[in-house]
Amino acid sequence: MGLLHTQHREIMFRYDQTRMKNQQALDQRIEDLFEKIPELKQVQNDIMDLSLNQARQELLHPENTEQEETSYQQKRQDLSKRKTSLLQEHGYPADYLDAIYDCPDCQDTGYIDNQPCHCLRHTMTLELYKSSNLIHILEEENFDTFNESFYNDTEIHENLSLTPRENIKRVREICQDFIRHFDDVYDNLIFYGPTGVGKTFLTHCIAKQLLDTSHTVLYLTSLQLFDILEKNKFNKEDASTSNEQISYMLQSDLLIIDDLGTELVNSFTASQLFYFIEERHIRQRSTIISTNLSFQELRDRYSERIFSRFTGYYNFLMIVGEDIRIKKAIQ
Repeated sequence: MGLLHTQHREIMFRYDQTRMKNQQALDQRIEDLFEKIPELKQVQNDIMDLSLNQARQELLHPENTEQEETSYQQKRQDLSKRKTSLLQEHGYPADYLDAIYDCPDCQDTGYIDNQPCHCLRHTMTLELYKSSNLIHILEEENFDTFNESFYNDTEIHENLSLTPRENIKRVREICQDFIRHFDDVYDNLIFYGPTGVGKTFLTHCIAKQLLDTSHTVLYLTSLQLFDILEKNKFNKEDASTSNEQISYMLQSDLLIIDDLGTELVNSFTASQLFYFIEERHIRQRSTIISTNLSFQELRDRYSERIFSRFTGYYNFLMIVGEDIRIKKAIQ
């Protein structure tokens, strides 16, 4: 999906501002040097007059174009050399009065042959990170820093018939498969298990991989999600901003809802959760939910129609082990 239209428009506006800033800087250079070096201004005017005269001759006497072209190029070359000499004589580089660009490759347009320039792709990726709410945490929490040694490999978990380490390896492979097929297979995940076993860490791993391939990812805790929804319902003073937030939450390629179950469950939160699950399913937009609740607690806490969506739309992945935060603190 990539950036939303409003995000792309904002980026291209910044490109417009960059071109304007650089043109103003060049205009100021020209004004300062023409005052300081009068001959430079005369040479620049001669170059412009020469070019205009050549264009006029080509229009009025096209039969002489080839003959005039040689003379024109020689005169222009001589004037350009004189311009360079004047700049260097006064301590300026030869290209000091050339056009100024932050990105010379695309000349600050963002595109090369109708394809995004490397500078635009970089800017878009940064924008995706910024809007994900994960811009800093992903530097530390990603598959490169994933450490399976935090999981016990000696005791079999009775519900999984696997050790915690064998299980987390299986879960990691499912996550990587989710990423590999993200663009062609619609899927949703629920990570569930006790506190501190790496559920949120795994959502961050997936988020980074997808952000780095220019997908839109939005991370919200359960409390943040319902706080935004509540403000959207009851605060009508800033309706345009609220509507844009809701639109982004519904349209982002991946929505991550962390710590589901920490919110106060009432008729409002229940109806909004059902709405988001159903709307994103209709739009075929993937969602990942992490929760400390057990499978049975999810069934008991939420309505039957919500739980039926969980079991119908989501792949449940149980994560077990000891509290990794405590292990890290001890180390």
